[in-house]
Amino acid sequence: MQRIACPERDDWRTTAESAGFVFHTIDGERYWDERAYYAFTLDEIERAIEAPTGEIDAMCLELVGRTVKDERYLRRLKIPEAFWALISESWRRKEPSLYGRLDLKFDGSGPAKLLEYNADTPTSIFEAAVFQWTWLEQAIERNIIPKRADQYNSIHDRLIEAWKTLGATHPLHLTGMTGNTEDAGTLAYLEDTAVQAGLKTTVLDIEEIGLNDDGRFVDLDDRPIRLAFKLYPWEWMFHDAFGKNLATAPTQWVEPPWKAILSNKGILPLLWEMFPNHPNLLPAYFEDDPQAASLGASFVRKPVYSREGANVALVSAGTTLVEQEGPYGAEGFVRQALAPLPNFSGQYPVIGSWLVDHTPCGLSIREDENPITGNTSRFLPHAIL
Repeated sequence: MQRIACPERDDWRTTAESAGFVFHTIDGERYWDERAYYAFTLDEIERAIEAPTGEIDAMCLELVGRTVKDERYLRRLKIPEAFWALISESWRRKEPSLYGRLDLKFDGSGPAKLLEYNADTPTSIFEAAVFQWTWLEQAIERNIIPKRADQYNSIHDRLIEAWKTLGATHPLHLTGMTGNTEDAGTLAYLEDTAVQAGLKTTVLDIEEIGLNDDGRFVDLDDRPIRLAFKLYPWEWMFHDAFGKNLATAPTQWVEPPWKAILSNKGILPLLWEMFPNHPNLLPAYFEDDPQAASLGASFVRKPVYSREGANVALVSAGTTLVEQEGPYGAEGFVRQALAPLPNFSGQYPVIGSWLVDHTPCGLSIREDENPITGNTSRFLPHAIL
């Protein structure tokens, strides 16, 4: 694994905007950054990232199967009791998942370590699936990177194939906070893959979903929403006004309710408890667990619920090195062993390893001068050399 500086394409901004990638710059700062790329060997991709990603996903599914049968797990995850039946029924019916992203620490020398699982509403998928592939093709054409370069990336094709199964019988509604530029871009991309799969689609804001007299969720034209992709977290849905209707309305959600288990950082101590000393896991405990003391005075403190690094703190030798502000933490915290991200030229990269229909199929890289990856951390492309 190397970070290799390279010239950027002089027309990358217009290329991005013509592709619908309008959030390439956030608050005047680069989000997409191709002044360098990360290079991997094929062995690093296959052995150190792809294979562990599949193994971690399998462990996560085993955890879900155990959790839905044991209310002690659900309580530890702070999932409201009113939704336990919804989650367990979703798992029993084998409701399908579309995608997810594991965030890994990897430096090319040791095993990849799971930092967290973005199981419910992962973004940055357009950049990973499409725009970095465009960069690869054009960078080869323009002699920016070697002619032999390749990329670990079958995300786009796998999304289309997954939609063909998911949307075989019903029109698809896609919903989220459409006023957010990044979320709107993600929804537009996923809609495009669904259309390519042959689905009829409608995009609407989460606040535009209505409820009819029959207890069915409906769109602005009063059409029933039978299949819905939501770029909106389950823990928010549970507390929204229509949350009480989720269990009775006949909508199939993507991601399914059982993903509420895996989008919770409480899975980190539960996985460590189930698979102690697994090479791709870091020791982790709920903060109120006496065993958390075994981590000593160096650890990462994470809220059970959190987004984009909010309220995460890195603590070393009892001193908080860095902490992100945010609104989370009311449900409690977990502590995970401190595993500092690798430092490449003053940048700290996190590997995002993508799964579509539980198949590992690509990666994205976010880097920052801050060792906590946040919403504005830059996206850099990668190549296999």
